[in-house]
Order: sequence, then C-alpha cells, then structure tokens
Amino acid sequence: MADDTDFEFEGEPIELAVDETTAGGRLDAMLAKAHDVLSRNRIKDLILGGAVSIDGKTVSEPKYRLKTGETIVLLAPPPEDPEPEAEDIPLDILYEDDDLIVINKPVGMVVHPAPGSPNGTLVNALIFHCGDSLKGIGGVKRPGIVHRLDRDTSGVMVAAKTEKAHRHLSEQFADHGRTGPLHRSYTAFAWGTTQSAAGTVDAPLGRDPGNRLKQAVRKDGREAITHYAVEARYGEDGWDITRIQCQLETGRTHQIRVHMAHIGHPLVADQVYASGFATKVNRLPAELGAAVRGLGRQALHAAELGFEHPSSGEEMMFEADLPADLQALEDALAPFDKAFAR
Repeated sequence: MADDTDFEFEGEPIELAVDETTAGGRLDAMLAKAHDVLSRNRIKDLILGGAVSIDGKTVSEPKYRLKTGETIVLLAPPPEDPEPEAEDIPLDILYEDDDLIVINKPVGMVVHPAPGSPNGTLVNALIFHCGDSLKGIGGVKRPGIVHRLDRDTSGVMVAAKTEKAHRHLSEQFADHGRTGPLHRSYTAFAWGTTQSAAGTVDAPLGRDPGNRLKQAVRKDGREAITHYAVEARYGEDGWDITRIQCQLETGRTHQIRVHMAHIGHPLVADQVYASGFATKVNRLPAELGAAVRGLGRQALHAAELGFEHPSSGEEMMFEADLPADLQALEDALAPFDKAFAR
C-alpha cells in the first residue's frame, strides 16, 4: 500500500493492490480504510467522477466488489481554486502549522461568505493568508471550517488546511467533548443574578416560528445543552450583572444566547435576545452605562478552545484574552464587584 503522505496532495496517483484480506470488499470502503486523509464522501465523488481505475480500466461504481490480484489506481485531480476571493485581511494568529490554523476572531467578522456578506469574511482572509498551504478539502483549495462563531462573537477558532485535518477535527466537534478531548469555554456577561453558582440548561432549540432570524426553545427542536458557572457578580441597588463561564455540550446556532435568555439572564447588550432589558442600561452608573452602550453586540467571547492535533495526537489548548470592548466593560464593573466566593 502507499504511504499516508501519498494522499496528502491530490493530483498524484495512488496505487493499491487487492489481496486475500481485501478481496470481496467494496471499492469505496477499501480506499477509505487504506487512508484516513480523504473522507468517504470525497472518495465516492472521485470514483463517480472517473478518477479510479482497476487494471487500467475506469471503474465508476463505488460498490464494485474487489477481486484478488487487481490493482487500483486513484488519480484525483488537483484541487480547484476557491470561489471566494482571497483578501488581504489582517488576522490575529494564535498558532499555525501544516495541518491547521488557530485564530482569534474579531468582533464583526463573518466566518463564511453568504448573501449580504460576500467579502471580508474569515474564509476570504484565510484563503489569502494560507495560499498554497491549503491542500484541498473536497477538491477545493479552501480552509476547512469545522465550527463557527456569530458575526459579533469574538474569540478562538480553528480551521483545517488539509482533508485529513478537516476530517479529524470534524469528528471531535461532532463528539462535543463527551468522549474526546474537545474543550470549548466562553465568557459571557449576563443580566441579573443566577439562583445557583453553577448549572445546566438542557433545552432543545429550533428556528423561532415568529422570526426566522432567531432561534428559540422548542419541544420539537434539536438537543442543546449548556453548562454554566458563575465567575463574578456585580451590582448595586437597581441592577445586577453576572460574569459567567459557559461550556457547550452541543453546538447549536445562538445556543448560549438563547439558553441564558431562557433562564431569565440574557446577555448584556444582546440586541436580539435581550431587547426587554434595554431600559436597564439607564439604571447603570454613568461609566458603566457608557461601556454597555459602546458594545453594540452581545457580551460573549470564545475564551478557550482545546482539541487533539490531527497528526501528532497532542492535546492542545488555546486562550484569547477579552477584546478591548469587553475588557472595558469588565473594568467598569470592577468597582461594583460583590466579592463572590468562587
């Protein structure tokens, strides 16, 4: 069999021999088992596209049953150039190697190009920065996005640069850290004082029937679980704000924002899920009120991200300090610290 490194670059032939142990098996299954770089779906697409031959004849049936002595050759076309344009946008890079890149996403940056946001996204920036180090994912030279942050949520993100890394990281995020090393921790500032110092919100989420741009707790929604722990409490007569650490057991759209609002503690300055708390800002001391008004976005930051490196197996952990706007909020809250016993 070919070495693992042979699959790293599409555009080079891969040759495999069928012996007694693999005879009778499916073509797509053997290719997927022989190497963990290309995903099963990618291999299926390559077979259907005529990129696989057996004993010199093209075979386009993924279910083809192999026979002893046959020689399989996979010749995947070189990755296509990405449709999103490469854009020279500065990135706060926390770590980078041949497999992946970890960045501290700023407030206001959309992750993926979409209608209304075709440019200026993280994907545009990564395509420019990574260049030829992108080895192709799904046949396209693009970064492998395995998780997302809202436009106005800052913090740590990881993106894959190879098919193998994308597959490995995707499996970790799908597991949500239940059995593997994935760790995601968010810092949030929420209105009010939670009844307990720690808790779990287990409430399914789905699209809000009254507003397609919002999520809501719904009985027919998808499972969503958020664990939270109080880090600090602030306040005086007329107002309270709590700094909370949140950890996700699932990864639904707007999960932390909806869950905290669901238990009566929406995030500070969340213009979507905390609209009923807007007047509370008027009760805040002048400097603190100015810090809250200056946010213009939910007080949420992806502070920590840990995962297993797809090649070395090393468990890695990355942290991102509070951005300037949330640090200003915390500084303004400091004089009102209730000396919460952690």
